[in-house]
Amino acid sequence: MWSVLWATVRSKAPYVTFPVAFVVGLVGSQLEWFLRGDPPPTAQEEKSISEQREDRKLQEIVGEDLTKVVSLKDKLEFAPRAVLNRNRPEKS
Repeated sequence: MWSVLWATVRSKAPYVTFPVAFVVGLVGSQLEWFLRGDPPPTAQEEKSISEQREDRKLQEIVGEDLTKVVSLKDKLEFAPRAVLNRNRPEKS
């Protein structure tokens, strides 16, 4: 008799578990809403991380003269370091 009862419980478990889980989730959601209060303002007004980064970079270069750059001939660090520096010219 016990085996028949356990087989029935096992086969009907999803039909019992889903409503119980649904009610627990609903109660938990309502409780969280009650404790936290109103939701925060919409995220549409917030800028993404990449937009914030671009804005910060633009603010950093506002007062700089972007036409004055170091020539690549004067700058030796652009070339990759060769083994034992054989291919790298010496700076005079």
